[in-house]
Amino acid sequence: MKIAFATCVKLGLSCIEEIYRIGGNLDLLISLKDENANSKSGRIYLDDISTKKNVPLLKIDNINDQEVLSALSEYKIDWLFIIGWSQIAKKELLCTPQKGCIGMHPTLLPQGRGRAAIPWAILKELDETGVTMFKLDEGVDTGDIIAQGRISMHSKINATELYEKVNEMHVKLISNYWESIYTNTVKLSVQDESKATFWEGRTPKDGEIKKNMFVKDAEKLVRAITHPYPGAFYKMDDKIMKIWSATISPEKNGENSIKLKDGYLIPENFEII
Repeated sequence: MKIAFATCVKLGLSCIEEIYRIGGNLDLLISLKDENANSKSGRIYLDDISTKKNVPLLKIDNINDQEVLSALSEYKIDWLFIIGWSQIAKKELLCTPQKGCIGMHPTLLPQGRGRAAIPWAILKELDETGVTMFKLDEGVDTGDIIAQGRISMHSKINATELYEKVNEMHVKLISNYWESIYTNTVKLSVQDESKATFWEGRTPKDGEIKKNMFVKDAEKLVRAITHPYPGAFYKMDDKIMKIWSATISPEKNGENSIKLKDGYLIPENFEII
């Protein structure tokens, strides 16, 4: 069985490292060109592990490029993992590996299809989220499920903590299901469309804290998009306060306190730019 892995984020690198830790092997690595997506949350590079494990590394602009199709055919790839990749895989790519393509999504599919799964899980105040390993199809996070792992949430969880929990679950799923993938004995289950939800993408401008916000919502926003995401921000005349952590108070507490609709947001870790 020949397997390739495409990623440009920490979640994917952690999976690659786990594959080798448990005695597995990869036949081809794929990542974005170095100059692409430098600002992508959790961006990593595969040069070191490619050299260390003596596995070919293909750097590309788009996962659907002809050079990717050619490389998958040349190396006779059976399964292609695509982890933490924002470009949608098209039909020709999905059909090129002999067995297909495998992805992971940081929700319990079919809940939370779409983007920004970690921030949304916090903003929606979920009690539980998770990671789903699934076979990719032409839809957005609609393919048949291979496995899922559940992650409990708490009321003060932030994106940094949740990202690490998601990373750990990626590794756990790889460890638990690598053998069945390698031996082509995975069992697939169809997603229940009646339970499907879709979460819209988010941009850095969605992180603005405005004076008409409730303090609870502002503090939640700070937690939802702190590292490794772009961070919440508050406009101060000709400057911007970037806020990585904050508390709330009914009263002003220090010169950096931000007056909102029903109280004050008190920045703790912040920078003014």
